[in-house]
Amino acid sequence: MNTKIEEILNIWHKHFAEEANQYSEYEPSDIEYFVGCMLYNNFAFSKALDTLKTMDLSYDFLSACGNEYDVIKKMIADIQFVDEKESLIFLQNYIKEAKVKYTKPELYLLERLQYHVNAMAERYEKDVDVQRIDFENPLLKK
Repeated sequence: MNTKIEEILNIWHKHFAEEANQYSEYEPSDIEYFVGCMLYNNFAFSKALDTLKTMDLSYDFLSACGNEYDVIKKMIADIQFVDEKESLIFLQNYIKEAKVKYTKPELYLLERLQYHVNAMAERYEKDVDVQRIDFENPLLKK
């Protein structure tokens, strides 16, 4: 894993190791998820869905992450690539490496992020832009 990312994760894992800094329903894998969201937002992918140009960090996380947030935000802002595809590969590798640390029940948020990132990767691979997404209720398709 990238050394800057390892440093970021270590800062927040150390911060959240103290029970007083944890929020309700805190899971250690939340840290990797929110760092992934920050990377996603930093890279500002042009082929992201209109509704997913940015990924919101939860209020619980933001209110509990302490003064380290500003330091980490700057560290993430310093991670730049010339090409969006390089950024995408970096983020995909980050998610894959982060998932190795956790059990299946702990991976919900990381898998959700991975699903969106992989769908976006497919748009890059096929060189298609998102025109419109139609969400359909599967029960109405009978």
